[in-house]
Amino acid sequence: MADSDTSISIENEEQLWNELHRVVATQCPAEAHETIDDALRSWLYLASRCRDEFSQSEDDVASASQSLLDGNLFHTDPDYVRKQIIYSLLQEDEPGPLYVIASFLLLDGRAEEATFKRMIEEGCFHRLLELINGRKDDDPGLHRLLLDLMYEMSRIEQLRIEDLLHVDDGFVTYLFELIEGLSDDVHDPYHYPIIRVLLVLNEQYMVASTASMNDPASPTAPLTNRVVKCLSLYGPNYRTFGENIILLLNRETETSLQLLILKLLYLLFTTKATYEYFYTNDLRVLLDVIIRNLLDLPNELAALRHTYLRVLYPLLAHTQLNQPPHYKKDEVQKLLRILSGSGNTHFAPVDETTLRLVDRVAKVQWLSDEGIEGIGAGEVARKFLGISLSHNDAASNVSVVDVAAVMEKPGVQTPSKKAEAEAGAEAAAEAKVEAKAEVEPETKKKAKSEIRNDLPRRSSSDLRRSIDITRRSSSDVRRSSDLSRPGSSEKSREAPRSDKPSRPKKPLPEVPKHRHGVPYAPGLENGTRSTKKSPPKAPPPRRKGRIKHTETVKSISELV
Repeated sequence: MADSDTSISIENEEQLWNELHRVVATQCPAEAHETIDDALRSWLYLASRCRDEFSQSEDDVASASQSLLDGNLFHTDPDYVRKQIIYSLLQEDEPGPLYVIASFLLLDGRAEEATFKRMIEEGCFHRLLELINGRKDDDPGLHRLLLDLMYEMSRIEQLRIEDLLHVDDGFVTYLFELIEGLSDDVHDPYHYPIIRVLLVLNEQYMVASTASMNDPASPTAPLTNRVVKCLSLYGPNYRTFGENIILLLNRETETSLQLLILKLLYLLFTTKATYEYFYTNDLRVLLDVIIRNLLDLPNELAALRHTYLRVLYPLLAHTQLNQPPHYKKDEVQKLLRILSGSGNTHFAPVDETTLRLVDRVAKVQWLSDEGIEGIGAGEVARKFLGISLSHNDAASNVSVVDVAAVMEKPGVQTPSKKAEAEAGAEAAAEAKVEAKAEVEPETKKKAKSEIRNDLPRRSSSDLRRSIDITRRSSSDVRRSSDLSRPGSSEKSREAPRSDKPSRPKKPLPEVPKHRHGVPYAPGLENGTRSTKKSPPKAPPPRRKGRIKHTETVKSISELV
């Protein structure tokens, strides 16, 4: 496309969106390429102005791109519109139009994979390398969008050898240095787009190397994996990348991204220069994640399970985890028993590849010292596969090819046994609550109807007559009680008394006259008495004269 159409005058955001919708709704014949080009120039100009002058977020440009995908202009000739926008990516240098072009290609490629394939054929990978390398500070938003576009394009289709040859050590080192720097995005402290580009580049190198081994027409010089090379030479300087991929594996639920991480981990654990690239604590976290995921994977995800087991063997055999104290030894042995189906007679038998990989892990020296019950060294392979594996054959020569060949479509989520069980339990609980809620109103209605039926039906006149009788009887009783009580006329004027008998009021206790806890008395001075306390006096003696007088009185009365 030529330069943007600047003849359109835009004064406010509402006018811009109205004009943009008018442009994408343009109807023209499929062979009218000049009309399509003019409309695309107007759309690109309006969408660029939206970002530069009126946009409040990145979603506005995405909405402009989506409006083109949904409009009549695109559906007139989709292939021609895609080709023109791809050519614009190869020629455009201004940040505003580049952002709009990248946004459209990203949305269209996610909906139609043929767009990414065509971009690779047109040489867009090399162009993206040029736009990304060293230009983060020019426009951080555009830089992030271009990284996303490179990642999505590279994981859909295998890159050409000439494309990978354009990737040099400087570009890979630049990406690692960005990860080591502080992230300027509070929503993404892990530099997620950069990490994903490095992971997909590693996968492309693995696929290209395995394809060259099987293709006799491939170039004789092997293709160097720049990602592993950089970590082999400067690994201690870029440990933040290793920490972040373990954290991402711990939280990632997309199968394809899990496979990308596992493929790089496999190469790092099987390359001698990177055996100790990770910190020991990070390796322990990684072992916990692998154990959890292996136990949580459903039986149908055999390819992902095999990849985890292929990573588990070099992790236990080559890294710091092979040094005492051996971390989670009992848990690993228990995991191998479960995966091998030892003592399991109620479920389907384990597949041959899983048995072979479990037997390989069981041969790790610090695991096989005491032996694992039910898993002999090579016993499983001899029993189920009919082959004998020596210690030197524990690491299969075809593991790299097998790891590189495992693929999954983008966006597919890894199912979880635990999540499925919790979802089933929640669904059962909700169904139980709903059933109970449906039953309770019916029972309440039934009970109320039974109560109404049991009550005797009386007419309104009977109800009024009974109410008058009860009122008259209560007033008579109240009047008679008032007349029988003396002084009732005076007391009736007073406030009504309560029916409860009044309790006698208890006198309040006297406050003791104490001073600092010692009883106060006039004779006390400094806590001691001035005089001694006198003993109690003896009672007076009895008088005998009173007794004699009573006796004489008694005798006189007897005489009379």
